[in-house]
Amino acid sequence: MGLTETPPPPYWAVVFSSLRTAGDHGYAAMAEAMESLARLQPGFLGFEHARDESRGISVSYWRSPEAIRAWRENLEHQQAQRAGRERWYARYQVRICKVERAYGCEQSR
Repeated sequence: MGLTETPPPPYWAVVFSSLRTAGDHGYAAMAEAMESLARLQPGFLGFEHARDESRGISVSYWRSPEAIRAWRENLEHQQAQRAGRERWYARYQVRICKVERAYGCEQSR
């Protein structure tokens, strides 16, 4: 997975940090389905994540707070959130951030 190409700021990021419960219990399939569904949402800009067996950090990028709100209220996403609270997450934290400045570096080879 590469890094997300985002437009010039401002835009928004949703940072989802989690500690998983033991076992998959359908988590991987649901995570893949939710990423695919998010990509279809108006205002979606991109997605990045890093995971190991128990910890994960996912960052989704959005054009506006309204786009984030619409995604949060998507019925399929709400079902996945409920399953996450019941089965997959021992603990999680959601942080919503306005990106006001962005820069990077890429080595040329």
